Amino acid sequence: MTQTTRRRFLRISSLASLAGSSASPAFAAKEPSILQAGEPPLPAEDSFTIAVLPDTQTYCQRFPDGFHAQTQWLVEQKKRRRIEAVLHLGDITEHNTPSQWEVARAAMGRLDGELPYFFVPGNHDCGQNGKAADRSTLLNDYFPKSKYDKLPTFGGTYDKEPDSMCNSYHLFTAGGRKFLVIALEFGPRADVVRWANEVAAKHANREAILITHAYTYLGNVRYDWQKFGEKQSWNPHSKSYPMAKNNGDDVMDGEELWQNLVSRHENFILTLNGHVLREGLARLTSTTPGGRDVHQMLVNFQMKPNGGDSWLRLMEFTAQGTVEVHDYSPTQDCSNLGAQNRFTLKLSRPGN
Repeated sequence: MTQTTRRRFLRISSLASLAGSSASPAFAAKEPSILQAGEPPLPAEDSFTIAVLPDTQTYCQRFPDGFHAQTQWLVEQKKRRRIEAVLHLGDITEHNTPSQWEVARAAMGRLDGELPYFFVPGNHDCGQNGKAADRSTLLNDYFPKSKYDKLPTFGGTYDKEPDSMCNSYHLFTAGGRKFLVIALEFGPRADVVRWANEVAAKHANREAILITHAYTYLGNVRYDWQKFGEKQSWNPHSKSYPMAKNNGDDVMDGEELWQNLVSRHENFILTLNGHVLREGLARLTSTTPGGRDVHQMLVNFQMKPNGGDSWLRLMEFTAQGTVEVHDYSPTQDCSNLGAQNRFTLKLSRPGN
């Protein structure tokens, strides 16, 4: 999102009134929060957890303790909750500056040697001052490939930019199940998607998860520039992001990623993204040509006080083939039981 637009939204204190005043009300239905003191229940003995960190940019800009609280809590909970991986959905920083990347490195560094973690750049991680005029980023200075390429979970990077962590894939096993995480840049370029297709096909026997910064939008739909244009705020094709104009519109939004990547493989089970403001929550399920369901989730908490009040998402993978989703804040010691925060998904296994 642009700096001006983002600040305008974050200055509005009531999300409910904001949703009601949206220029595109079809995308703005807000589910009420149902807050409950305390942590979510512990996973069943035969379950494990994948944690999700969306949009930490305001922590890096103003509230670093909130970011540290998230990662420290995950480390403390890794055995109790059998946390197997942590996924960061991009907009790690706000302005793509050294001081903010130093905050991010320190906070994410708490996970080093404790939990495997995978990440993508968002629009605010790109270009001078995070304005996404181009794809230049300091991400690789603070999260270099050399730090990760010897880890057992590391799979590889985009073959045309092998030294960059902006597009990568990762492999891990949990609960006797094999997983693939494909992590793609904001508005992935066509050739990056070509590479991602090759990775997904090579690992067709693994349950695949796509993380990228912009994919699902408000109202439980995908970003779709061809259908909605500017009616969907902050689409990678938007004039808000000069990188699209400056590279011949070589970007893909959610619908394009669905058509050109996710639906072409019978092993994707989930997609996750952040990026979107207002209520910052949505999900939809789409069926592949082979008849498998793929669940797609938007989750973003940056609009909450203090840059997000350390809210994070926990996905409990059960032996029964479901995912129990919980949202929790370690600083507030509070769970949200709202319909977009606490729900169950039934997974389709690869090829089924």
